[in-house]
Amino acid sequence: MKNTVLLLLVVSLFITSCNKQENTSLAVGDWLAKMEVSEGQLLPFNFTLAMDADGKYTMKMYNAEEVVTVDEFSFNGDSINIRMPIFEGHISGTYTENEIVGEFIEESKDRRVPFHAVQGPSERFEVKENAKVNISGIWESYFNVNTENEYPAKGIFMQNGNKVKGTFRTNTGDYRYLEGVVSGDSMKLSAFDGSHVFLFLAQVTDSTLNGKFYSGRHAVQEFMGARNEAFELPDSDNLTYLREGYDKFDFSFPNASGKMVGLSDPMFRNKPVLVQIMGTWCTNCLDETRYYVDFLKNNPDLDVQFVGLAFEYAKTEEKAFEGIRRLQEREEVTYPILLAQYGTSNKQKANEKLPMLNHILSYPTTIYIDREGEVKKIHTGFNGPATGEKFEEFKEQFRATLEDLTGQEVAQ
Repeated sequence: MKNTVLLLLVVSLFITSCNKQENTSLAVGDWLAKMEVSEGQLLPFNFTLAMDADGKYTMKMYNAEEVVTVDEFSFNGDSINIRMPIFEGHISGTYTENEIVGEFIEESKDRRVPFHAVQGPSERFEVKENAKVNISGIWESYFNVNTENEYPAKGIFMQNGNKVKGTFRTNTGDYRYLEGVVSGDSMKLSAFDGSHVFLFLAQVTDSTLNGKFYSGRHAVQEFMGARNEAFELPDSDNLTYLREGYDKFDFSFPNASGKMVGLSDPMFRNKPVLVQIMGTWCTNCLDETRYYVDFLKNNPDLDVQFVGLAFEYAKTEEKAFEGIRRLQEREEVTYPILLAQYGTSNKQKANEKLPMLNHILSYPTTIYIDREGEVKKIHTGFNGPATGEKFEEFKEQFRATLEDLTGQEVAQ
């Protein structure tokens, strides 16, 4: 009997030992990830993994000059979850030392994109032949061509050999830091910034682009372009304005404590006010917010009050405020951000919240108000760092506008 009990104990310990899950360490160094977008196309991007002395991982994702740092990893057996900075999206799946298989998930948008990454240095896109053309320069472009939703864009590219960097500017912002190649007469560009999943594929000649723009698995747009060094988009200061019959801009939205805040609040009294219409899910808004944060740090005594009005995808008020709080903490945002809407970023619904505007064309949109409450300017969209000269132009115009509103000298 004793021998039987001993045998059962040994077998039990053996089985327990075999079933015990131990976390495998992810290989540090270079990785190549691919995300499956619409029509079975694959969007690649590069990242590196590092691990500190405490076993904490840091991922750095690369898009041309942009580096996105990710530092929130969680493990359970062979399961892994990687949360993106600021944005709600996360990569969830399984892993081994040299491979991660799963999905990039954004719950509030009901979006899932298959994700696969392998360790080891590798080129973002395969180059099968030398480039037959050089696309460096300015391209007059149109997306959603031949539809009622067609819109213009300005392609800005720089090519060195097969490698290409650049972006598309639109009236609502830019399509981030794009990186890729021209192989033969085929252009391939991609970006993954923790929120947007962008892939551009096109056939190119010396003077034309014809291709498709894939945004995750939820949208495909045909686009075309032609060389035009003189092309400019419509003036972003004239796209959004006060409707006839309105002479003031106002709002009333809650802060995280549930208090309703409007322009009659003491914090705005006798001050110029900058109103930022934005969303925590919006990367152009993040670029703009970072610029505002730095601007206010460089001008601590400037007599102006900023305020954000957030239009959120989050399905509950609690989740929406959680996203706002996360943005404010991680980016050190010192100005208030109010919750204007949750459950959707639909611009028509946003217009219902701000009926004095002819339309909300873009997140972000910035409204400049003087001390008397008069709207002096409304700027649609944001030309971020990826746009190069346009970003520098914006900064100079912004400085001049703030000097005009405040009567004070402004430092950039």
